[in-house]
Amino acid sequence: MSDDVHAAMVEIYCKELKMPGLRKAYAALAREAGVHSHSPVQYLAACLAEEIESRKASRLQTYTQQARFPAHKTLQEFDFTAIPTLQKQRIVHLAGGDFIRAKENVICMGASGTGKTHIAIAIGLAAISAGYRVRFITVMQLVQELLQAESEYRLPRYLRTWDKYDLVCLDELGYVSLTQGGPLLFQFCAERYEKGSILITTNLEFAKWTDVFHDATLTTALLDRLTHHSHILLFEGESYRFRESQRRAAAQL
Repeated sequence: MSDDVHAAMVEIYCKELKMPGLRKAYAALAREAGVHSHSPVQYLAACLAEEIESRKASRLQTYTQQARFPAHKTLQEFDFTAIPTLQKQRIVHLAGGDFIRAKENVICMGASGTGKTHIAIAIGLAAISAGYRVRFITVMQLVQELLQAESEYRLPRYLRTWDKYDLVCLDELGYVSLTQGGPLLFQFCAERYEKGSILITTNLEFAKWTDVFHDATLTTALLDRLTHHSHILLFEGESYRFRESQRRAAAQL
């Protein structure tokens, strides 16, 4: 058979085996193998390496889309000098994902605009790069979805859809009172206890969480579960957004 026929067969086999990386790279690698006199085993290894890299890139793209981050934020972009209480090395360590493997939680606590959401997204993106599945959602949106699921008698099924995520980032706890959804949020967090990690950003210290849930017993039980295996990060500093607006105003003078 001619090379064209073999090439067509490789195309068919790659489609059948769902190996797009190999399909894309095999011809160029074959030419390179011919030029450098690579052995068949070397050529095969190079082809498989391309397929592995292709799958990693595809998984990264898919997981990033599934996470639904509101923006793309990295640790390199964060100004750690503005938040002296936040140890960069500690954040870098968390970004490695060991806390997810250990089913631990992270709580980012501080005033509005100090970078809690930025760090949450950055840790989430790093976790995806490490192979973990992540989902980002605001507390208010989650509560609304929980309430809707309950009203439609599909709450257990809805809760199970979250089991596939290794890390759930809950943003903006404390900005809205949870008179109705508090017990459901407690149930959500309780079901992930020691089974999956949660990262929470909040503008309230623990003593004020009762103002959100309006139930001291429920709040105590929630904090007991969340803080049992947790890393608490304090964001104490001037609002990043305020600093940026001041900087822009000064630049226009």
